[in-house]
Amino acid sequence: MLHLAIRMAGHRITALIAVACAVLGGAALITGTGVLAESGLRSHLPPGRLAGADVVVAADQEFHPSGDLPIALPERRTVPARLVTELSALPGVEATVGDIGFPAALVDARGRVVPAADPASAGHGWSSTGLLEDPKVEGGAPTGPGEIAVDSATAAAAGATVGDRVQVVAAGRPAAGYRVSAVVDAPGAGVLFADETAVRLSGRDSAARAGTHAGARAGTVDLIGLRTAPGAEEKVAADVRTRLKGTGLETVTGADRGDLVSPGAGASRSLLILLAGSLAGVILLITGFVMASALAVAIGGQRRDLALMRAVGATPRQIRRLAATQATLIGAVALVPGVGVGYLLAGQFRRLLADRGVVPLELPLTISPLPAVATLLLTAAAVQLSARGAAWRTSRMPATEAVAESRSEPRDPSKVRTRSGVLVIAAATTMSVVPLFSRTVLGATATSMAGIIGAIGLALVGPALVRSIGAAASRRTRSASAPTWLAMSNVRAYALRNAGIVSTLAMAVVFVLTYTLTQTTVLAATSQDTRTGTLAQQRLSAPALGGLPDGTLTAVRNTPGVRSAAPVGSTTVVWTYEQFGDPVSEADSAMILTPDARGVLDLGVRDGGLNGLTGATVAVSGDVARTRSAGVGRHISLVLGDGIRVDARVVAVYDRGLGFGTVVLSHDLAAGHTTTGLDQSILIRTDGTAAADRALAALAASRPGLDLAEANPASADGLKDAPPEVWINLATVVVLLVYLLLSIANKLVAATAQRRIEMAALRLNGTTPRQIRAMMRREAAVTAATALVTALLLSALPLALLGQGFLGRPWPAGPPWLLPALALTVTVTAFLTIELPTRQALRMPPAEAVRAQ
Repeated sequence: MLHLAIRMAGHRITALIAVACAVLGGAALITGTGVLAESGLRSHLPPGRLAGADVVVAADQEFHPSGDLPIALPERRTVPARLVTELSALPGVEATVGDIGFPAALVDARGRVVPAADPASAGHGWSSTGLLEDPKVEGGAPTGPGEIAVDSATAAAAGATVGDRVQVVAAGRPAAGYRVSAVVDAPGAGVLFADETAVRLSGRDSAARAGTHAGARAGTVDLIGLRTAPGAEEKVAADVRTRLKGTGLETVTGADRGDLVSPGAGASRSLLILLAGSLAGVILLITGFVMASALAVAIGGQRRDLALMRAVGATPRQIRRLAATQATLIGAVALVPGVGVGYLLAGQFRRLLADRGVVPLELPLTISPLPAVATLLLTAAAVQLSARGAAWRTSRMPATEAVAESRSEPRDPSKVRTRSGVLVIAAATTMSVVPLFSRTVLGATATSMAGIIGAIGLALVGPALVRSIGAAASRRTRSASAPTWLAMSNVRAYALRNAGIVSTLAMAVVFVLTYTLTQTTVLAATSQDTRTGTLAQQRLSAPALGGLPDGTLTAVRNTPGVRSAAPVGSTTVVWTYEQFGDPVSEADSAMILTPDARGVLDLGVRDGGLNGLTGATVAVSGDVARTRSAGVGRHISLVLGDGIRVDARVVAVYDRGLGFGTVVLSHDLAAGHTTTGLDQSILIRTDGTAAADRALAALAASRPGLDLAEANPASADGLKDAPPEVWINLATVVVLLVYLLLSIANKLVAATAQRRIEMAALRLNGTTPRQIRAMMRREAAVTAATALVTALLLSALPLALLGQGFLGRPWPAGPPWLLPALALTVTVTAFLTIELPTRQALRMPPAEAVRAQ
């Protein structure tokens, strides 16, 4: 069987090259997705400033819902400070350090803030140098409230040396003068204060005021690092785990330490898992479709050989096994380079994510054989099923009938296939109405899925559709030129072959239109919500300081021309609710507002009011209020960003959830549950005069680190300020489009090359090469036109409903050049990939071409 499969493959190289390209591209995409998923599960950040600690104890930065993947918590959870003393008494522990992080930034001589990798936690106590690996210290430890030590990179950027006096903004305090007592040559050391000073600045001392963020975190540290005696690391770690069992604290060693440097590390890893999961479905669907389509063309060209084998006694099972063996051989040849390309593709994708700030630049990919093994199993299964399916009809037909049909196609397309396709298209149409009822990102994804499912339905109903088009066209072209009549007759007679090409081209168009326009429409609707709902003209923030210093809000309100000003923050909450009787936990982005937000924001409140946003209260968007039974007066269960469960009362329901998120927390409810405890920005509404703008600009310039910008800047390019997830989705669209176009081109080349005997027969009957080329060009035109028209029909309704649901008009938002560019691409692809192999086939004398078959 293997020898026969190799011999048969040698006679159909062109068609099998198309199969190899489809397998290679599919393997690359599946492998790349697998690498991202594995990296999300197993990759770790470098230990950085924790490299000197053998064992690290910290709170779990994940929420673990029942029966679902863990959800990363973005706000730093704390550890009781008393454990520092308790753990230091364990056998084998040589030193124990309780690390505290808080916002701190140096101001250089020009009044500019020196940038830090993480301004929200750049400040630490001097004892944190015990967590560093072999730090080189120039100078001495800070001994009082007026001294600091800084890392060498920060000192160089600020132009500071030991003994200099510098200005420091720490934990929301106004800039104050400090003497540099030491420069520490170690990465990520940050700004180091005397331990007592660090505890006081971060509000962890017992004298912290009750009811404030500081009071909520008094008597805690961020994490505990332990240095152990040589060889005692594992024993100490085991003892610590035993002592801390049931407390919710984690004890980690080795590579896991890097994940505790920042609470955002777990979030970036979780994002990789979610991203890979969201891409996997579409990638598997498209690659499976493309591979099955390519194998159908390849095996369709061997129907005569398979029919003759049936005539000489081969069983149906042997025919199917032969087709599967041949396809597996070709797939195995393409699989190895495809897997290699997949690993390279994953690296490029990680670089894109890092450039867009989605994952830390330091987060490496986990490279192992697991994605390759998964790709091998999935691809082998797809190839086997597709090959056996393509050979199914020929293998089960009587031998004489199989030989008779080997040079033609069934007269009537399968009714079961046609009806199935109609049902699939109907299901896709039903799915496309979701945006009318759910104006959310999740609701918008139904549009892109409806387009892809509709394209699959087109592939099923395609033969009947193409045959009907061909029959109508051939009747109308009986008096036309010979090339035109022949082209239309070919379209009708070989509906199955042409339908496979049309459906693949249509899938490419539908995929690009629905996915791209879904992103741009959601982006436009989000921008519309934000623009309409933002009453403020200016936004004041301090990203380099980790938050706004105390007194900034009062200073802004006292500025001439300011009518209203309110602090605005953001965090993440986990909303737990019941759906169909089962518990569901969903992470949502949440704004943090005060009742004063009414003067700077219009969320489109339709029930209740933001004036009640005090204490344990929230406001929710109308979509989630309806689906989660969270109307005004109801109580909902939330897990805040630091893992604390709260019960909050809904005081308002608003319409502009797309622009402002699904949940708004009261400032009181969020207090004490964010990493810094500082306001992230202030929205400012003025009287609109130039004097007010100048006064605000002067205020921002007088205080280091403040950044004044337009509250709702207009962008000339709609994608310029797009969030990272939009760029990720568009990059995915580009990669999959390239794969689809290459697969389509190979398939068209293979299908055209298999028609050499048909062209030779026409030439022996007196048809000129010029007429044959004209015939093939007309077929290409019909193929391209049919693909474009059907793709537009499949895309039109989902996109119209998307536009109506999100923008209030029956068309989506997006670049006007997209459709013409797609039409040109499809047309050029169809013409070139049919014209070139046709010219190649016509170079061979017709008698020789017939003899070669």
